[in-house]
Amino acid sequence: MQLEIVTPEAVVLQAEVDAVKVPGANGEFQMLNDHAPIVSTLTKGEVEIRLTTVSRDFLEDLSSDFRKEGEKVLYYPIQGGVLEMKDNKAIILAD
Repeated sequence: MQLEIVTPEAVVLQAEVDAVKVPGANGEFQMLNDHAPIVSTLTKGEVEIRLTTVSRDFLEDLSSDFRKEGEKVLYYPIQGGVLEMKDNKAIILAD
């Protein structure tokens, strides 16, 4: 599925991912391919991103705000925001 993380300053990530875990207002939850459409508010925490494929150029272009764990797992801190998942595309509007 496609994941896009947008902040007021820029689009910080556009990538093909296997899974994304977010800090929802009612608790943490994960989305995989073909997840049902959802809109949710997000709270302060980290977005966990499991990448489908990784290239050296992709990793070098990432903001220093991302924390890497292993080869295919990234974490991005947010202060809150909104998530929309529809048609295998997740968009996070992050604070």
